[in-house]
Amino acid sequence: MANSAQARKRARQNTKRRQHTASQRSMIRTYIKRIDAAIADKNYEAATEAYNKAVPVIDRMADKGIIHKNKAARHKSRLNKAVKALQA
Repeated sequence: MANSAQARKRARQNTKRRQHTASQRSMIRTYIKRIDAAIADKNYEAATEAYNKAVPVIDRMADKGIIHKNKAARHKSRLNKAVKALQA
């Protein structure tokens, strides 16, 4: 347990930041699940719309450091590939 006032404050800050980061990660996962659901339904229009809404969110989280930029790029690439496969 934190003993000094400084350590107690840091513990409070870390708890608050951890909750905020967890919320941001959850939001990314939700956007990705929406795309996956549209792909599973083989609905190209819905998948494209969901993908276009998700990309800026994924990029923003990568810029903020919530997820690594390579992980963001990997998600976007794989999702885009799956969406494009519906069109064919």
